[in-house]
Amino acid sequence: MTILIFATVLLGSVVIGLPIAFALLATAVALMLHLDAFDIDIIGLQMVNGADSFPLLAIPFFLLAGEAMNAGGLSRRLIDFCMAMVGHLKGGLGYVAIFTALMLASLSGSAVADTAALAAMLLPVMRQAGYDAGRSAGLIASGGIIAPVIPPSIGYIIFGVAGGVSITRLFLAGIVPGVLMALALAATWWATCRMDRLEALPRRSWAEAGRAFLASLFALFLPVIIVGGLKLGIFTPTEAAVVACVYAIFAGFVIYGELTPAKLYRCAIAAVRTTAAVMFLVGGAAVTAYLVTIANVPGEISALLGPLAEHPILLMVTIQLLVIVIGTALDFIPTILILTPVLLPVAKQAGVDPVYFGVIFVMNCAIGLLTPPVGTVLNVCSAVGRLPLASVIRGVLPFLVAEVAILFLLTLFPQLVLVPARWFY
Repeated sequence: MTILIFATVLLGSVVIGLPIAFALLATAVALMLHLDAFDIDIIGLQMVNGADSFPLLAIPFFLLAGEAMNAGGLSRRLIDFCMAMVGHLKGGLGYVAIFTALMLASLSGSAVADTAALAAMLLPVMRQAGYDAGRSAGLIASGGIIAPVIPPSIGYIIFGVAGGVSITRLFLAGIVPGVLMALALAATWWATCRMDRLEALPRRSWAEAGRAFLASLFALFLPVIIVGGLKLGIFTPTEAAVVACVYAIFAGFVIYGELTPAKLYRCAIAAVRTTAAVMFLVGGAAVTAYLVTIANVPGEISALLGPLAEHPILLMVTIQLLVIVIGTALDFIPTILILTPVLLPVAKQAGVDPVYFGVIFVMNCAIGLLTPPVGTVLNVCSAVGRLPLASVIRGVLPFLVAEVAILFLLTLFPQLVLVPARWFY
């Protein structure tokens, strides 16, 4: 009965168009009434406690770092470097999009920001070169969702706080899955465009490639600082966010000279707005998570999935299918906030490593950014590229299949995540 109330109120609130944060609060109130334990003070207390978390401070700093990188010219120089390296290949602009997405993912952690930057800079060039606009937009959207999988990922921060899992270990465990996603996209792009008559860009000279590398060097060095600092224990993920923020602002102002006080102000406003929305969601989810625990929803779900507890891989496949379905209706962060306190205890009971579960779960939620009707990243690509949404959906399908295949490959072979993660950590 408790699960039915939880699911009905939550999904019903979303269907009628209630904002997700308010839907979470409505679900919490419904559970309170069901338990005959309504107390308005609990709502306020749990919202404050949920947002009062030092690791969550990383979110505004990483968001500001990403905005400063786009405004300060770091993102554009990364694209120029990739153009110099692989732009001359057949379909080279597609490989530029993929590898630039991988590099941007290691800088910002925001799928929406990375996708918007890539679509704004690359889609017009790809159109002019004769590339299919829908397929190009689908590729860029698919590359954009690498950002929540590669560190520094905002999704890992939220999952780590909600589930009590080491954010540093999540960051380091996400490196290999993100790289595998990029390789899968590259293979799919090769397969889909090899029969097209696409003109390759002129090959850059070694001198031009060297200049592009030197121009992007400060941007390329930032992921090394973040991952190296985390691996060596020099700073925590929250401190890494501050380092990334200061570094991006310094590079934009001093090294490249493209960041101005007016641009930085706009970057700060954008970061504050996004942070406010995320923190309101975190507060609402904290109330729901508290009531979910009190009502023993994880215990009831564990009983339902009990027959799968002795088969961790089958349990993980079942959970992934469930999250894929839910991801078609919920956005990335709400999915993590709602399902983490429900599914993580079940996975732990089955003996699944919580860091491994977190990487697969966040990757699964990121794929939800590509699945209609919500598909936030799809909508960003459609809006920035001024393309019909249906065209972007058709274009994204082969790349979506490739990323889902990587997801299930990692689910079937956990050591692909666990072994590299142990080495990095």
